[in-house]
Amino acid sequence: MNLRQPHYRQVMRRRSVLGLAVVLAAMPAWAQTFPAKPLRLVVPFAAGGSTDVVARLVGQKMAESLGQPVLVENRPGAAGAIATDQVAKAPADGYTLLMATTSTHAILPVANPKLPYDPVRDFASIGLVARAPNVLVVSPALQVNTVKELVALAKSRPGQLSFASSGNGTITHLVAELFNSSAGVQAVHVPYKTGVQALTDVVSGQVAFQFDSIVWTLPQVRAGKLKGLAVTGLTRSALAPDLPTMAESGLPGFEGVTWFGFAVPAATPKNVVARLNAELNRALQSRDVQDRMAAQGAEAAPGRPEDMTKLVREDTAKWGKVIRDAGVKFE
Repeated sequence: MNLRQPHYRQVMRRRSVLGLAVVLAAMPAWAQTFPAKPLRLVVPFAAGGSTDVVARLVGQKMAESLGQPVLVENRPGAAGAIATDQVAKAPADGYTLLMATTSTHAILPVANPKLPYDPVRDFASIGLVARAPNVLVVSPALQVNTVKELVALAKSRPGQLSFASSGNGTITHLVAELFNSSAGVQAVHVPYKTGVQALTDVVSGQVAFQFDSIVWTLPQVRAGKLKGLAVTGLTRSALAPDLPTMAESGLPGFEGVTWFGFAVPAATPKNVVARLNAELNRALQSRDVQDRMAAQGAEAAPGRPEDMTKLVREDTAKWGKVIRDAGVKFE
């Protein structure tokens, strides 16, 4: 047979093209150009809250460089456990991301031993998105102006001062319990259904103090309805640079922040994780994103996937100890 015959060469070309098409069809989507379709970012809480706002802000910025839309999907329920479990079981192709939080990845695993997912085993970290410190505020009627004065008052009246939170086992509750143990005081927990209700009773003086988001507390502090004593991050907040940290106020190493991060199912290929991490960091370095995030009381936290995984392990151990030592019971 003459291998140079046109007919033969055409047949071989068709077979080669067909063979390549079969191979490509058999390859998973991530092995081809990523991303080739819109991404889904699942937020395990209701629309309108800080978690949702930060997710949409960063997702929109990432979409610009990814060349594909990042569609935010809110799936509230069971303190975030329902959506988190669904993402853990989603296809590991990089197209389904979770807005993970302190609650879903560090508190719930301790609170509920029967949780259907493991925050480390079932997820691959993309990277931290932001950290949001709380502020320690007190009622003006309490007549204390510093953390040291609050500690001294609480020690002089063991079991008599109370603190408010937005519910049992929430980060606002656990940060206050961390304060109790770190300062060696015995303030009594008064849980509320919402942070707004809790803050109202601190303003009125019915409850002595509270740890809550800087976004909600700062307007009350500036209006003179509350006194701000300190922020719970390791560094001062740009929103209130005059407020010292808890560490600066006599409690070395004290930190109690809410963090947000992106995660995907554990088996997601490393090259996809690396691409998503690079685009996340690119978005977080945008001045516009940083400014709009600050309006939510959050600070951009770019970094490596392993930084987030390390934080998940450390916070699980940290809050687990607080929960056990304080005997926190979850509803």
